[in-house]
Amino acid sequence: MTIVVGYTPTSAGRAALNTAITEARKSDRPLVVVNTSRGDALDDPAFAQPADLDWVRATLEQAGVAFTIRQEVRGREAADELIGVLEEVEAELCVIGIRRRSAVGKMVLGSNAHRILMDSPCPVLTVRAA
Repeated sequence: MTIVVGYTPTSAGRAALNTAITEARKSDRPLVVVNTSRGDALDDPAFAQPADLDWVRATLEQAGVAFTIRQEVRGREAADELIGVLEEVEAELCVIGIRRRSAVGKMVLGSNAHRILMDSPCPVLTVRAA
């Protein structure tokens, strides 16, 4: 079984990655790190740049967990991409970072976290940055 973590280069994304590492070590499970963009990767602050991915690799290697990094740009919403990976790898756990948003922010921008929580085929662990 596998643990999947939705990663963004933000404090919430780093908190999710660190929590996923802890969970992977406890259960001796591999991690799949997913970072995605709908296609506007150059303007999308959630899309990890090469230096961000270097940090992710170094962090995972130092932690000593088996991992795969998947960075997808296929025109899909982040929630759809992550749910697709969860189904594909038959994940036992999904870890995502969340941040506080206003009601208007949720309504206007949608909520990937909410969609993941509602549609995930496995348990979802949400993490807030300190």
